[in-house]
Amino acid sequence: MFIVFLTFSDNKAAAPQFMDGHNAWIAEGFDAGVFLCTGSLRPAAGGVVIAHGESREALEARLDADPFVVHDVVKTEIREIAPGRTVPALDFLTA
Repeated sequence: MFIVFLTFSDNKAAAPQFMDGHNAWIAEGFDAGVFLCTGSLRPAAGGVVIAHGESREALEARLDADPFVVHDVVKTEIREIAPGRTVPALDFLTA
């Protein structure tokens, strides 16, 4: 499982220009079954993606296709987690 931090860069002001493409990219991640959760970093610092079910290399390629990444609106940081214990609804993460 991965947590991806999408931290705004100095080009943050360009975000509205690429928001539709970024939202479509998020939808593709959910449709592929890779994204478990997305959300905003508060206050207005960027976003987070919780991803599961593909390799780090595949996730990196997916991130590289995000219009926010392509146009340097955000910088990415990937952290890998090896879940040891979960609530029953998330047991698939430890399988």
